[in-house]
Amino acid sequence: MFGYYLEVTRSYYDLVPPDYIRKQTLANSERFVTEELKNVENEIVGAKDRALRLEEAIFGEVCECLAEMLRRVQETAVAVAQIDVLASFANVAITNDYTKPEIAVDGSIQITAGRHPVVEQMLTEEMFVPNDTYLDTKAQRMLMITEPNMAGKSTYMRQVALITLMAQIGSFVPAEYARISVVDQIFTRIGASDDLTAGQSTFMMEMKEVAEILQNVTPNSLVILNEVRRGTSAFDGVSIARGHGIYQQS
Repeated sequence: MFGYYLEVTRSYYDLVPPDYIRKQTLANSERFVTEELKNVENEIVGAKDRALRLEEAIFGEVCECLAEMLRRVQETAVAVAQIDVLASFANVAITNDYTKPEIAVDGSIQITAGRHPVVEQMLTEEMFVPNDTYLDTKAQRMLMITEPNMAGKSTYMRQVALITLMAQIGSFVPAEYARISVVDQIFTRIGASDDLTAGQSTFMMEMKEVAEILQNVTPNSLVILNEVRRGTSAFDGVSIARGHGIYQQS
């Protein structure tokens, strides 16, 4: 805050050169400046402003240059992004032993020895047990899974949704064989949540989410429902479902 100066203690006052200019007096010392030091200080203080002006000017030139080649820059960015995605897909497929899925349009989903792409990476001392899946729009449109707690129901359902999604984005999938039909949407109702401050219990949130799914689902959608209507009687479920339009929709 005081700028640049040369500080001399009292015992050396007699050695101060005549060209030193007194700037400030302290209890046991004096502070001096010189013309050369003033010039250096001005250069240092003004350097930041000059650097900012120079940076702004260079940035403006870069923007003008890019504006003239905007289409080429955008096309290059898209190409680099595509290469990045495809290279990542290839690396993951090779590293984790993925297979190329067959894409179908008949509404069937057939997965042999499918694996959850995330859970299997988290298992360091155990091997992920693969699972088979078969769904179609005629004989086996729905699968109902019942198992004890911690038996892998949620993992299995999410794995089917993830494999379906991976196949549609052009990635190989964690399975020995996969034949995946194109779906227009993937709906999930997994986990427990509530909004008590708004008067929404866990069960009420479940019913609202299921109602939203049923109002937007199509014959070509994949729906994953996990633990809906827990801890309530059938009459409670039907009552609330009627209030939210679920019963009529189903």
